[in-house]
Amino acid sequence: MQLAACFFLGCGIFLASGYNSFSKSMETIGKKQYQVQHGSCSYTFLLPEADNCRSSTPYVSNAVQRDAPLDYDDSVQRLQLLENIMENNTQWLMKVLNQTTRLELQLLEHSLSTNKLERQISDQTNEITKLQEKNSFLEKRVLEMEDKHMLQLKSIKDEKDQLQVLVTRQNSIIEELEKQLVTATVNNSVLQKQQHDLMERVQSLLIMISTPNSKSKFIAKEEQISFKDCAEAFKSGLTTSGIYTLTVSNTAQEKKAYCDMETGGGGWTVIQKREDGSVDFHRTWKEYKMGFGDPAGEYWLGNEFVSQLTNQKRYVLKIQLKDWEGNEAYSLYDHFSLASEEQKYRIYLKGLTGTAGKISSISQPGNDFSTKDADNDKCICKCSQMLTGGWWFDACGPSNLNGMYYPLRQNNNKFNGIKWYYWKGSGYSLKATTMMIRPADY
Repeated sequence: MQLAACFFLGCGIFLASGYNSFSKSMETIGKKQYQVQHGSCSYTFLLPEADNCRSSTPYVSNAVQRDAPLDYDDSVQRLQLLENIMENNTQWLMKVLNQTTRLELQLLEHSLSTNKLERQISDQTNEITKLQEKNSFLEKRVLEMEDKHMLQLKSIKDEKDQLQVLVTRQNSIIEELEKQLVTATVNNSVLQKQQHDLMERVQSLLIMISTPNSKSKFIAKEEQISFKDCAEAFKSGLTTSGIYTLTVSNTAQEKKAYCDMETGGGGWTVIQKREDGSVDFHRTWKEYKMGFGDPAGEYWLGNEFVSQLTNQKRYVLKIQLKDWEGNEAYSLYDHFSLASEEQKYRIYLKGLTGTAGKISSISQPGNDFSTKDADNDKCICKCSQMLTGGWWFDACGPSNLNGMYYPLRQNNNKFNGIKWYYWKGSGYSLKATTMMIRPADY
């Protein structure tokens, strides 16, 4: 049974339970009142009672109590009971207060936690806002860069179109110049032939007016006279450098060759000459086999002729080089020969001396000859097509005297130029080269 009690004191009022509980008790319970006088204070008790707990003692009002005294012991017992009830209610109230305090503390902690969470949410919201602002800025920058790149691409495309037009015009000009060069070359060849014929006539006249037993330095060959090589012509008394007719022994094959009768005692048969870029050396296998060009200028004597000549006896090879600064150098091999066509005109060299490098710029051991239509090198990249010209390429190695001819101020950093690595390096294109041979027992 829930008890509700209210004590009215002369010096004040004590509320033992909540006001609401007290009001409800007053309305629902039978409103029995007990008054006790104790010293200067009087106590009024409102006690709920069940029907089965009601005392058979009739209710006595204050007026009756004052007029008809009660039993003192009974009053003391009742007071003691009421004090016990008041103590129980006080303990119950303290429990309620403690529970209320714990609830208030929990509510305070929850409120603090909620405030902290709100602050965290607020901070995260601020961070998100900052990130959104930064993202917007970056998106704006990206759009600006895209626009800038589009403008640059458009500018590059316009420049490319302009360059394409310029290249087309330059190609047309180059084609016209090539036609003019071909015409000039033909005219030059005619003039050289006329000069050659005139020189031969003069030499013939000199022979006719010379004494039979004398050896004049002006003696030259007659057109009908032919020699195995220039050394043989020199020994016969013809000491003037020029074009001679050579014939391979035991054959009727004749070759026009330039004989150097001055360098190192003369007797040199020139097998290659470069000096002005007037002849295209990017030729086929057959052209290198048979020879091409003009012995009075740039030319290649022919692999077949040189192969047959150098396999009859031992020959030496001298390579003379000139750069664009006026310097000259040479490489001399004391043993030189070319194999047959079946062996792809493989080159054999021994005994290097000279000023154009202590190491041979023609790779050793010997390599096969390659042209633009016959790839016999040791590289899958086809050196002859990359470097141009026919040569004894190893793996696009350190030399190529038949490369592209580059004039002055265009001769540096040219991978496909006329190069001799161990004298001028791999990117320097030479001004002039001469390859010549003569018998080792000369």
